[in-house]
Amino acid sequence: MAPPNSRDTLIDYCKRRLGDPVLEINVDEDQIEDRVDEAIQYWQEYHSDATIKTYLKHLVTATDVANEYIPISSNVLYISKLFPMSNSFSGSQNFFDIKYQMMLNDIADLQNFAGDLAYYDQMQQYLSMLDMKLNGTPQSFWSRHQDRLYIFGEFATQDIQAGDYLVAEVYTMIEPDDHTSIYNDLWLKEYTTALIKQQWGQNLIKFEGIQLPGGVVLNGRQFYDDASTEIENLRQRIRDEHEFPADFFVG
Repeated sequence: MAPPNSRDTLIDYCKRRLGDPVLEINVDEDQIEDRVDEAIQYWQEYHSDATIKTYLKHLVTATDVANEYIPISSNVLYISKLFPMSNSFSGSQNFFDIKYQMMLNDIADLQNFAGDLAYYDQMQQYLSMLDMKLNGTPQSFWSRHQDRLYIFGEFATQDIQAGDYLVAEVYTMIEPDDHTSIYNDLWLKEYTTALIKQQWGQNLIKFEGIQLPGGVVLNGRQFYDDASTEIENLRQRIRDEHEFPADFFVG
């Protein structure tokens, strides 16, 4: 069989692993769809292959200024950095700008063998420290379930105005329908199968102990317990082997 490349082919793969068509899988189609949604959501939440680091550019509008927050796309999982909107030491193109004058002196020193790159690097760090002390960085808070990035204190002082650009370093979720190879991810296939198996056991528990013709006795609880153990092991594996290291994020 071809590797799964859609929701339907992933579902068919999971059913075959559970015994279909030799066995009847006693799970409703809506229940299967719910379990697939849960599996993809958990995979996107913790698997390093489910996210990509990118940079979000936003043009501030008059509505943003009035609302005092920036709308963020719902596929953004984390915001790790918000870049400063202005820099008094590096943003100016004035001939008398302090950084411009220091750069001229540094170049002259390098040409005369009076300076070196270590000194130049230290000077850049010093200027960056001055800029941070004098201007600071915007205090922000990202509310993931509101899809909003709040920036405190900047709108009131008109440091952010309509027409300005904001840039944030973000981690966005990869959408399975846009990149169908996701459905063939080994962990996702195993986890989806385990969730459907657990649902199958949950459905059969109500018939536990009932004897069928031929002396067969249904044991839905064993199905449920086995699947629960598999789910627990898979969740531990994704946290140990596939999750990004803990980091500081906005929000």
